[in-house]
Amino acid sequence: MQEKYSPQEVERAAHDHWTARDAYRVTEDTNKKKFYACSMLPYPSGKLHMGHVRNYTINDMLTRYLRMNGHNVLMPMGWDAFGLPAENAALKNGVPPAKWTYENIAYMKKQMQAMGLAIDWSREVATCDPTYYKWNQWLFLKMLEKGIAYRKTQVVNWDPVDQTVLANEQVIDGKGWRTGATVEKREIPGYYLKITDYAEELLGFVTGDKLPGWPERVKLMQENWIGKSEGVRFAFTHDIAGDEGALIGDGKMYVFTTRADTIMGVTFCAVAPEHPLAAHAAKTNPTLKAFIEECKSGGTTEAELATQEKKGVPTGLFVTHPLTDEKVQVWVGNYVLMGYGDGAVMGVPAHDERDFAFALKYGIEIKQVVLVDGETFDYHQWSDWYGDKQRGVTINSDSFSGLGYKDAVNAVAHALAQKGLGEKKTTWRLRDWGVSRQRYWGTPIPIIHCDEHGAVPVPEKDLPVVLPQDCIPDGSGNPLHKHEGFHAGVTCPVCGKPARRETDTMDTFVDSSWYFMRYCDPKNADAMVAGGADYWMPMDQYIGGIEHAILHLLYARFWTKVMRDLGLVKVDEPFTKLLTQGMVLNHIYSRRTAKGGKDYFWPHDVEHVLDEGGKIIGAKLKNEATSGDGLLPVGTPIDYEGVGTMSKSKNNGVDPQDLIEKYGADTARLYTMFTAPPEATLEWNDAAVEGSYRFLRRVWNFGVKLSAMDMEAATASAASASSLKDVEFGKEAKALRLEIHNVLKQVDYDYQRMQYNTVVSGAMKMINALEDFKATDSAGAQVALIEGFGILLRCLYPATPHIAHSLWQGLGYAGALGDLLDAPWPKVDAGALVQDEIELMLQVNGKLRGSIQVPAQADKAEIERIALASEAFATHAAGAVPKRVVVVPGRLVNVVV
Repeated sequence: MQEKYSPQEVERAAHDHWTARDAYRVTEDTNKKKFYACSMLPYPSGKLHMGHVRNYTINDMLTRYLRMNGHNVLMPMGWDAFGLPAENAALKNGVPPAKWTYENIAYMKKQMQAMGLAIDWSREVATCDPTYYKWNQWLFLKMLEKGIAYRKTQVVNWDPVDQTVLANEQVIDGKGWRTGATVEKREIPGYYLKITDYAEELLGFVTGDKLPGWPERVKLMQENWIGKSEGVRFAFTHDIAGDEGALIGDGKMYVFTTRADTIMGVTFCAVAPEHPLAAHAAKTNPTLKAFIEECKSGGTTEAELATQEKKGVPTGLFVTHPLTDEKVQVWVGNYVLMGYGDGAVMGVPAHDERDFAFALKYGIEIKQVVLVDGETFDYHQWSDWYGDKQRGVTINSDSFSGLGYKDAVNAVAHALAQKGLGEKKTTWRLRDWGVSRQRYWGTPIPIIHCDEHGAVPVPEKDLPVVLPQDCIPDGSGNPLHKHEGFHAGVTCPVCGKPARRETDTMDTFVDSSWYFMRYCDPKNADAMVAGGADYWMPMDQYIGGIEHAILHLLYARFWTKVMRDLGLVKVDEPFTKLLTQGMVLNHIYSRRTAKGGKDYFWPHDVEHVLDEGGKIIGAKLKNEATSGDGLLPVGTPIDYEGVGTMSKSKNNGVDPQDLIEKYGADTARLYTMFTAPPEATLEWNDAAVEGSYRFLRRVWNFGVKLSAMDMEAATASAASASSLKDVEFGKEAKALRLEIHNVLKQVDYDYQRMQYNTVVSGAMKMINALEDFKATDSAGAQVALIEGFGILLRCLYPATPHIAHSLWQGLGYAGALGDLLDAPWPKVDAGALVQDEIELMLQVNGKLRGSIQVPAQADKAEIERIALASEAFATHAAGAVPKRVVVVPGRLVNVVV
């Protein structure tokens, strides 16, 4: 063994060993208990970040631990390779997205391999590979056959300069991110998937006991997103006719409410800018027409509308209240979505916070119709109790007054039904999933457009519809429109006449909704999934960030249920357990430029300014740095923004490659595991990284010390519990074994509950005990030492596999126990936990005065005798006669004098 710990040499040798063995290739084995552990696949952005390192190390520790415990463990990896960032890179660099993507995949794969991850690379998938996305297209066509996929018009963000659709995140203050042009709202046709058909089942699994391995926080987020609401749908009537004389909407404007008990408090109605009544009124109202145009540059999602300023313009139209026959003014509101419900809402300012703010802003009447005893209604400031349906009774509601929430809703629903204007109904916040994207770098939607037969599915035999990889987006719309090769020779599958391909591509959430299934049968050219999925699914442990708690996880659950209903898989849910690892945080430093922009600075160029108490109150440059204002000298004051998620855009990331080159992959892995529990955020600390490296050097140095001993005989004796029964252990050796096996018991428990930070703490306790042990020449002492270090290496191995492998091989443990990859997990020796003597604290008149050693099986009389004969008692009793001796078993002795 080399004297000095060299991470680079150690890790290179370990990789060579694992590669030669093809150590991580996994096959289906019915003789072993399977375990499928998977991290969410990364987007190939170019480099791993520390969040990746943490995520994959968690997965790797779980994989290695379970493999040592006899499980058949699958840990695969792939690439979520389609998407907008590749197109943006193409615009910037003038290279096809395919080239940029594959180069990034190659680099990031090397980084993962450098980390020593136990990935079965034979199962690698890339979602931009035609052999993968063929099955996106195939299942889409099956969904079309079943009516799960369908086509309808959708409202999108349209950039009139680039002539392209923009994602919501590409619209900044109502303008296109690239051109700065005012974004328009347009209705264009697109494809949708009926996720709403599965809403009840999707909800039932997160609200029942069917996902016990999921965090409650994630289940609640999904429950709220699905948003089941039970209420009443009813109509306000009107006599407003359109251009051809027919009543708009047959003279009924429908709304849905969960608060039918407040129907007598309606003082206005609001409709979406796209609502037929709004369009009709705008024809003769220039102000309203301009407002509707303004609304077109707003958000298209519920989340966006929730945060934007609520604005409205009256239409001049009135509808009739269904129970009072009073006229109710209709407004157009920018916060009402046409795609949600009927595109209209009833306004009850007294009992809805949004309506309350709207009414105050525009001077609309506020009418209280719910009373809570002891509470006074303030018409100028909102109070939470106004909207609490669980409290109070109705007032100012004619025959409905004096009723609680449930009784009032039932009475109102009955009255509306009697008039033929309403009924009870269940609605869902969840909307069907629009999968059409008017962008290039994605799965082509397998549709051919014929002038005679319309949208025709591509025949299954012609799949995949291959995406050209030579396009370079230039900002002038989807390049597929102009790609002759993509359209060449296309004919209608029905009539054979010339036709054109669909140029929309699929939402990239489609790619990530089933990749974990494909890992089970990655090379199968004849089926989307096969026997591998029957063996491995459902996944036993899924690991990823909380930011994916809703859309990705919800779509994956939906996709799995569709595959089940089509007979492709046999599971209801894809993920048995879910762990959402915490973010990796680092300090953020910035400075406003003279032109109002913001520059960010790397932490290594900055030093903190502290107050007298050591609190950070600012920062300044310790190195020269470039900025929008030119070169900034040392000492330039900059702003300290606290800590936040590591980000390239904020220059506060830490490149794992730099860390690996300086300290080695094991240090990077150990640091991310030791510093915080997996679910908690981790705040970066350079000093703690150095501390992790020092710890590994201690482990290495101790191994070097052991290598000077007669390892062969001692290792053989330490190999099994049966061998240890024949070893005579002295007092010190027994104490060492007691400590090691006590810690092992806790470490094993921590592995089982995935509390890897305390696993590392346990390993540190073990090395402390081993270093403190005063070894003798006795065989028992050497066996205890070598047994203890072998246990330490196995406990450390899942976290730091390279150094553990090197020491295991170099010290000869492999000869007795086999390769560390498959060495048996150490078992706690119950005999080692049996103590000959125990230490009890000694008190005199209730004050701690020392300790005594007593036989572990000593009775009360013997403990009293030892306590009264001890030097500590004699010293502190000063000759006084003991009156009483109190023994607390296993803890202390108190002598009263």
